[in-house]
Amino acid sequence: MCQTFLRQNKLTLATIAGVVLGIVFGCVFRRYGPWTKREVMYINFPGEIFLRMLRGLILPLITTSMIAAVGGLDATLSGKIGFRAVTYYFSTTIIAIFLGIGLVITIQPGAGDSEFETSKSNARLVTTADTLMDLIRNAFPPNVIEACINQFSTIVIKPDNATGSMYDWDFRTVKDSGTNILGLIVFCIALGTIIGRMGENGKPLLDFFTALSDAMMLITKVVVWLSPGGVMFLVMSKVVEMKDFSVVAGQVGMYTLTVILGLLLHGFVVLPALYVLIMRQEPFTFLLDMLQAITTAFGTASSSATLPVTIAALEDKVKIDPKVVRFCIPIGATINMDGTALYEAVAAIFIAQVRRVPLDVGKVIAISITATAASIGAAGIPQAGLVTMVMVLNAVGLPADDITLIIVVDWFLDRFRTAINVLGDAVGATVVEKLSLDDLRSMQKQENKGSKDTVITAM
Repeated sequence: MCQTFLRQNKLTLATIAGVVLGIVFGCVFRRYGPWTKREVMYINFPGEIFLRMLRGLILPLITTSMIAAVGGLDATLSGKIGFRAVTYYFSTTIIAIFLGIGLVITIQPGAGDSEFETSKSNARLVTTADTLMDLIRNAFPPNVIEACINQFSTIVIKPDNATGSMYDWDFRTVKDSGTNILGLIVFCIALGTIIGRMGENGKPLLDFFTALSDAMMLITKVVVWLSPGGVMFLVMSKVVEMKDFSVVAGQVGMYTLTVILGLLLHGFVVLPALYVLIMRQEPFTFLLDMLQAITTAFGTASSSATLPVTIAALEDKVKIDPKVVRFCIPIGATINMDGTALYEAVAAIFIAQVRRVPLDVGKVIAISITATAASIGAAGIPQAGLVTMVMVLNAVGLPADDITLIIVVDWFLDRFRTAINVLGDAVGATVVEKLSLDDLRSMQKQENKGSKDTVITAM
């Protein structure tokens, strides 16, 4: 039995070993420091190449998978699956936020005498309204080709003599380099729906995208085998780069522990409880099957880069219907950020505690709403939560420069919250398939009936 387990999970175990070795080697190499930025870049280089490979798969994998998945479903079933997925994502995000708020208010990590000093940060000023409108704007890109390389965001320009509300200040729209995944998803859903409605006329095009999607999955499986080495170098470079471990244990130690506790409770108590409640199965086998994706997410700190690994794990190990996986996971990687939402709620209240800013029920509700919006608007890239963190701070009336209080440990916490984001996406796909079983069976019967009718006609 032990040999069977090792054979079936050798890649997962190798990836976990890569994370552990990265931490160990990083701690050893720190003794021979200090290391220059160029030397750290050399250490990170193999990991950077691995990350580039994963990111290179995102665009072709998402577009072909979404079109093939939606085109293979009828419009009614696509709508039902989409509704169930979005309902699940919003529900778990809200649960994560309230869990984080409950923990940070109970533990009070920012209470006591504070020695924090704020330095000037380069954080962008954003408002809740702008972030929500940018989300809608990006969902409908004016140029699909440009959406592959850029997305738009609105920033507020702080005047020299700042007075009044941020909503009274000037603003401008900027292009951020990076794939506009939300816009591509909306376009692919529209194209897939039309191809599905074209019937036999659209079948050649659907077959093309299906074959291309399968080809991308085969490439993904090859790249995934590089994850142990890539993750090791990514983690090692971060450990070597960190200037002082005492900062994590000292200044923001309680904050760090509060965030990690919240993430672990959500990822390994709340989500498994939902899994048991809906699936009526023990969650341990599922968690073991998803360990490869969780570990890769921890190493890369990017839910988008982990997307190919997540899809492969759900299809090959968990045996979820590929149509559901390829429909739900790209959407989940874009809007379902449980870990990010929890982190931003905890961080905002922690900074308020440090600054002795009293929080009434109204401000806590404001934090909940803005943390939800911010998590949806956060890109699936490393430390993207810091960008939207400004919006949550504004809800409590705190300046953007206060981000510097937590930025020293953000790279570390980013890995934990990304892992929980990915786990939440995976549980979501499993739950949606369970809730859609009757619809999927009905669709399969119709397809089988159609195939029989075609054979009879041909005879």
